[in-house]
Order: sequence, then C-alpha cells, then structure tokens
Amino acid sequence: MDISSVVVVLLAAVLLVLLALVYRRLRLLRSGGVHVAMRARADDSGKGWHLGVARYQGDEFAWFRALSLKAGPDRRISREVLEIASRRDPERGETPNMPLGSKVLRFEPPAGTGIPPFEIAMAPDALTGFLSWLESAPPGRRIPWAS
Repeated sequence: MDISSVVVVLLAAVLLVLLALVYRRLRLLRSGGVHVAMRARADDSGKGWHLGVARYQGDEFAWFRALSLKAGPDRRISREVLEIASRRDPERGETPNMPLGSKVLRFEPPAGTGIPPFEIAMAPDALTGFLSWLESAPPGRRIPWAS
C-alpha cells in the first residue's frame, strides 16, 4: 500500500465523519430543534461556548453539541430546575460562537440539584419559543420566573 492510497483512505474517513455530523444536525433541526449555544461554566471570561441544537422533550430541554458523534443529548435539563437568573446581550468576543442576534440567559439552578450555573444563547425567535415552553408548565407546578 503506497502513500497515496493511505491519503485517499484517510480523506474518505474524514469525509464520512463530516457527512455524519451534517446529517445528525439536519435530522435534529428537522425534528423541532433550534440552534443554541451553551456554556457550562458561567464566568466572565467569555470562553467555553459550544454551538449545538436543542429540542424540547416533554419537560426536558435536551441539548446536542454540534460537533459530537454522541447519539443522545449532551445535556438534559428539567424544566423544574430552570430559573433564569439574568439576561444580557453577548459581549463582543462571544458573538462568533453564537447564533446571529443571540441573547444570553444565565441559569442558577436551585441549591441541592447538583447542577452548576450555566448560560445559553439563542436567537430572538428561538428565545420566544423557549420562554413559551418554560412558562407553559402543567397546572399545579411551580413556574419559575422566566422573563
């Protein structure tokens, strides 16, 4: 096997991985997903944002990282622990890692849930849908202040 054959095989493998990522993203978006950036560590560094696709699955917010081959969501968050602590515009260094025109929401889940504070960023139309989903908890449930 000469070097050109090895290069062709490696390029084919890379192309297959890229096609799998594109197919996964399109499948998630077509099944009701929206573009959402998430940052697991909510600090002032402006770093740590990851693009992804989020879907509402009943009472859960499921987030799938864009560049991941994992079959399931990378993070699932129950509607019951989602409480918006603050809302802001992204800082200049953050915008390349977010959907266009995003707003940033900071969440500080209640103590005892084991979920650290985190932030999500989404475009205005996705934000409207998210807030509607968040506020539409079934009757009898405690509804966190969403806006």
